[in-house]
Amino acid sequence: MKSDKLKEECGVFGVISPKPIPTVPLAASALLALQHRGQESAGIATFVDGTLKCKKGMGLVSDVFTPDYMEFAANTKIAVGHVRYSTTGSCNLENAQPIETVHSKISLALAHNGNLTNSARIRDELIQSGMVMHTTNDTEIINILIVRNILRTNDLERAILDSMNIVEGAFSIVIATKDKLIAVRDKYGFRPLCIGRLGDAVVFASETCALDALGAEFVRDVKPGEVVSCDLKGNMRSFMLDNASQSGLCSFEFIYFARPDSIIDGIGVYEARVEMGRALYRQLPTEADYVCGVPDSGLQAAQGYSLESGIPMTTAFVKNKYVGRSFILPDQVRRESAVDVKLNPVRSNVAGKRLILIDDSIVRSTTCTRIIKMLRRAGAKEIHMRISSPPFKYECFFGVDVDSRDKLVANSLDTKGICEKIGADSLEYLSLDNLRAIAPSTTFCTGCFTGDYPAPVTPTLKYTFDERDIKDRR
Repeated sequence: MKSDKLKEECGVFGVISPKPIPTVPLAASALLALQHRGQESAGIATFVDGTLKCKKGMGLVSDVFTPDYMEFAANTKIAVGHVRYSTTGSCNLENAQPIETVHSKISLALAHNGNLTNSARIRDELIQSGMVMHTTNDTEIINILIVRNILRTNDLERAILDSMNIVEGAFSIVIATKDKLIAVRDKYGFRPLCIGRLGDAVVFASETCALDALGAEFVRDVKPGEVVSCDLKGNMRSFMLDNASQSGLCSFEFIYFARPDSIIDGIGVYEARVEMGRALYRQLPTEADYVCGVPDSGLQAAQGYSLESGIPMTTAFVKNKYVGRSFILPDQVRRESAVDVKLNPVRSNVAGKRLILIDDSIVRSTTCTRIIKMLRRAGAKEIHMRISSPPFKYECFFGVDVDSRDKLVANSLDTKGICEKIGADSLEYLSLDNLRAIAPSTTFCTGCFTGDYPAPVTPTLKYTFDERDIKDRR
């Protein structure tokens, strides 16, 4: 049984400096700040005396990068890093990133966050042309296209533009060569990517929290459809993909994925989540003794609900900090009890109390049901469930690990039916209008709620090509 929490795969980072600096330790520190975006593998690539060196491994950043490795590649001019979530069946070292290419014409390392919606067709065309694929991920496809176009044009930026105009879907990418660092964001801006400066060095990162961890100054976000190329002198050049628009920033970055201290496209994640909680109270004012959030993703929305309602906030659960998002147990019974290991109610705060319980989403309802049962056993008098997103009804084709549509509870039951199934006294979802209102100037991708996607998708492709490809979206 899969986790009832959504997974968004990957965080990327890159740094380039005119003089040798500890790029690998900097990359490791940045990846630690992005660890929430991927806990199954980590990798850093750098150039030592012009030769591409890459270290990748399964597990957390602290597991993969030992002090010996940090010392070996400490002072270089360029590094690119990656942390990764895979989906079921593809958690293996061959798919860890960055992906390296060593060719007589060019050596490069590429780290990718997102999902290509036309990867099946491109992969088939590459294989038909005689290309041997070494991984099951779509990042390798991007690498191959770029190298082919470099051989054709002998121009790195032109090769990247031509390649990224062919692929479709979501991608935030950082590419390192021996003398350049290039960042690319898809034309809809599905996934975040920002630019910073650390002294003379330029850095790219999935989230601003990684810049903060390094003491880097935020410069700006990479625009949707933008390719930003930086050389060893710190000079930046900007290029645009064809038909770029700003109409697809993933709403779940704000609901769940991003760290609360990050700012994405000018929107503070913490402030957005607080506003979601405020809106939930305005939608359906409810009397209660306490407001409480499900750790960690429900805490900021709970704070907003408390501020708007005047109902005090309390701690309903203690979270076991040694159990991460990627917690996996080997058999069905133990998997179903994983929530009991991860969270434990604070009986003195919930016994005999009417509670407003806030979480970010309900996917299949299994986790939510167990959490409510735990509170009932601890003596909660009433439990009013509030969800800081609209009902989740559709698949994501842009890099979020989602069950098939028939397994999403909001497709088989209405709000009343879900409320009865999870055992709550009432249930309210954040409305689509209130979600959009947290950033009126930004058009979010809300396809997982409405089935209306900002970019073309072909649902049948998701189930027709090689199963390993289905399960290996970045």
